[in-house]
Amino acid sequence: MELLVIGHAGARVLVFPTRAGRFYDYENWGLVEAVRHSIEQGWIQLYCVDSVDRESLYAFHRPPHERIARHVQYESYILEEVLPLSRQMNPSPYLIAHGCSLGAYHAVNLAFRHPHLFCKVVGLSGRYDLTVATGTFRALFDGYYDETIYYHTPCHFIPRLEDDRILHALRRMEIILAVGEEDPFAWTNRNLSSALWDKGVWNALHVWSGEAHRIEHWRQMITIYL
Repeated sequence: MELLVIGHAGARVLVFPTRAGRFYDYENWGLVEAVRHSIEQGWIQLYCVDSVDRESLYAFHRPPHERIARHVQYESYILEEVLPLSRQMNPSPYLIAHGCSLGAYHAVNLAFRHPHLFCKVVGLSGRYDLTVATGTFRALFDGYYDETIYYHTPCHFIPRLEDDRILHALRRMEIILAVGEEDPFAWTNRNLSSALWDKGVWNALHVWSGEAHRIEHWRQMITIYL
């Protein structure tokens, strides 16, 4: 697995690429340049990771239980290899999870499953329920559902979350969601935000005009929210 580290100090920002994206997309799309000042000032350090979406969530040639199993392996890679590497390179205790589109799903899902590790999460144009078709986007598990999928679907496990330890960690996290009002995934953002509030978890849901699901929108968003 390859990754790209940008910056020398500051909060560690774990950056997930968009659907089936690569670790260099964030830089190539001008998103790094949009926060260049914060990087040069030593306020943030980016850890842009690669994806295995074509082997996991979008591997439609494989049965659904194998897709989610590969996704779980990817999570283990992040937790057991990437985060220790980031701590070795940068002692800052402040860790942010961030991504756009499916990258937002990865960031939010990971942060909500392991909230004791993260201080902040920023999800832009995210899809937080992969089990149902939305607009022209198909459901990713073809009707298959099991406990693993449940625990990797924020719109499902957050409303039923009762673990006080996890809830306490979520309540101390800064949670920022941004999505276009015409984005086909907007309803998952609203449902997730509402579920968090029902659990006493502060979060900010920013709804932009139009679909706002493009690189140029994300460039603007990160200067505000990251």
